Amino acid sequence: MLIAISRQGGDEAMFNSKLKTMKIITVTLTITLFILTGFFSNAQELSVDASIINKLTALKAQKEKVVINEKEALSKEVLEIMKRLEDNEISATEAEKQKVVAAEKHALNIDNKTVIIDNKIALLERNGNAEDEKIIFNLSLGDRDEYNSKISSNQRRTYSSFVFAFGLNNAIIDGQSLDDSPYQIGGSRFTELGIAFTTRLLKDAGWLRLRYGVSFQFNGLKPTDNNYFVSNGNETTIEEFLTPLDKSKLRLDNLVVPIHFEFGPSKRIEKNDNTYFSSDNKFKIGLGGYAGLNLSTMQKLKYNENGAKVKEKISESYNTNNIVYGLSGYIGWDAMSLYVKYDLNPIFDAPNLEQRNISLGLRWDWD
Repeated sequence: MLIAISRQGGDEAMFNSKLKTMKIITVTLTITLFILTGFFSNAQELSVDASIINKLTALKAQKEKVVINEKEALSKEVLEIMKRLEDNEISATEAEKQKVVAAEKHALNIDNKTVIIDNKIALLERNGNAEDEKIIFNLSLGDRDEYNSKISSNQRRTYSSFVFAFGLNNAIIDGQSLDDSPYQIGGSRFTELGIAFTTRLLKDAGWLRLRYGVSFQFNGLKPTDNNYFVSNGNETTIEEFLTPLDKSKLRLDNLVVPIHFEFGPSKRIEKNDNTYFSSDNKFKIGLGGYAGLNLSTMQKLKYNENGAKVKEKISESYNTNNIVYGLSGYIGWDAMSLYVKYDLNPIFDAPNLEQRNISLGLRWDWD
């Protein structure tokens, strides 16, 4: 026999508090996005000028290389003509005639090639990078980098990915070490699911990226022994349950906005007149943080009572903090990373003892 018990806690004051918190988060996110938009605009304006200078320098160097290459080709052709003359394969008159023809051919090559480069230089000086802003559609179903390069590197800087992470969860308690934690070291776990966007911050390099998005974090805390959480007014305590527990867990469901600066090498790839940067099979480090709100707090209990299995799901605040914010980072290779996050906000509001959630696990970013 299975008995399911569900108690809904909270009152109008708690609802108003959640609503006020959501308004604060909305305003904060709006301001953050506004600041980031201004940052990207200014960074792009600065990078455009530098890009034009770099392209002009490259074109002028290319022009000089054309002259050098054609002169070297002419020298080789003249040497071959002189060798045929020494071997009596052609007469001196024929040799002179062939040398004149070769000289005229390579002179025309220099003129034609340099004219093309001069036109490119003129277009760039007159229009800037406008000719590079065209959209190049790619409908092929190739690898992810080829897919992400639907438009040229001067235009396509952002791509999306799916984030999944899981691992061990616990709490840093003021005045205590993890060895004295009232929560199970292996039994307390976390899971994170989200969508992330990665934007390359530099125009002609891919080693610095900004990764941001939206994630759901599920942090679980399992008390040791036969204990469970009890809410007494504005205090939350851990007490011993009257009967043996099969399960006791407090779960905090959070909605957060993570932002990380990601560092790592990338490979420049040029294909089909399109340049893009690949971080496949590359080392990476991400440093940043997150901010959001606690959507719900629930305690799950399982035990036997009078020979019957009892399963309780108790939804109430347990005096947990509505605002969630912290630091996070990852280090890894390709899609997989070692991931750590630490809440700067206390789990429970004052006057409860300060406890801050900490998580360590594995993270995957699938593009």
